[in-house]
Amino acid sequence: MQDNRNGKIPFPPPISRDRVIWEFPKYYTPNASLQLKKDWDTKAKAACKDGTTSRQPWDRQKMSKVVVVGDLNVGKTCLINSWDTAGQEKFKCIASAYYRGAQVIITVFDMADIKSLDHTCQWLEEAMRENEPHSCFIFLVGTKSDLLPLEERQRTEKDAIRIATEMHAEFWAVSSKTGENVQGFFFRVAALAFEKCMLKNMENGAPASIGHGNSIKSDRANLEEAAQQDAKRTCC
Repeated sequence: MQDNRNGKIPFPPPISRDRVIWEFPKYYTPNASLQLKKDWDTKAKAACKDGTTSRQPWDRQKMSKVVVVGDLNVGKTCLINSWDTAGQEKFKCIASAYYRGAQVIITVFDMADIKSLDHTCQWLEEAMRENEPHSCFIFLVGTKSDLLPLEERQRTEKDAIRIATEMHAEFWAVSSKTGENVQGFFFRVAALAFEKCMLKNMENGAPASIGHGNSIKSDRANLEEAAQQDAKRTCC
């Protein structure tokens, strides 16, 4: 493998086959999905094919910012390793940096705690204050589905689908303990975000590359920047 010292761009590490999205991922239920299509957009498919043909080593990935919000102990950390404010007041000064520039917002609730479902609209409203309307894919995810008997799960899902419709979100029920729907959900998120990013680049006249996004900062960088700004505002 060549490195940058020789003027060469190194190949990124290979992706394991179980993480490759071979087909367009299907929704969890058509009753709570705004994307009912079954295949990739033809323009996105053509751009990916061209990128593969050119064999450019850097054209392997596209980054999108995903924000995960929800009450404390609803299963966000088990679902995904995320920075979690849990609504704590001490994080209010840097929460805006966490929300800003999101391509995907995932609102999470505990299916065994119906009160956490009632709070999801408030979490989404807070996250959307830092983003343009209709700029994000929104998902409503119920965790710990394995804890509910079938009838209770069906009732909870019915309530969740109603909330998801109001939020213009796509609903999924998952279980981190059993792994039920977890991979399918994240494949769905990745596919929709990737396709939207590709199409947006082409609409703006930008090259349809599949390289790293250059406008997305890491959460650590955003939080450090927000903390510095907050320190300046509070400093005498």
